[in-house]
Amino acid sequence: MAGVTLLTEALFHDVSGAHWRTMVFTVLSLSQLGHVLAVRSERASLFSQGLLSNAQLTGAVGLTTLVQLMIIYVPSFNRLLGTEPLTAKELGFALLAASVVFFAVEVEKWLKRRYRTRFSYRPATQ
Repeated sequence: MAGVTLLTEALFHDVSGAHWRTMVFTVLSLSQLGHVLAVRSERASLFSQGLLSNAQLTGAVGLTTLVQLMIIYVPSFNRLLGTEPLTAKELGFALLAASVVFFAVEVEKWLKRRYRTRFSYRPATQ
């Protein structure tokens, strides 16, 4: 998560201060949301669990996403929080960058499922 966020800062640092901070904040926020969806289970994929298997969590993620979009696009929030609206391309980049965290966790769980017998703990026999 930190790596994706710092990479975003490095890529967008040349634009105005409020703009790159908005990009970094958006990537960090969306990364956190992707992470919370991915870590619901230590082994089962979100795709196998279903997005609606935990309606409260899905609702919280949806509401947080809505608040994030308000922070980015509502002028009064821009003035209050020092953010700037992002272009569709920039928002797409933020979503793509943030999704790296989600997919990294999902790949880790897939590897655990695939190799669980090979690497599972087995007590030594005497």
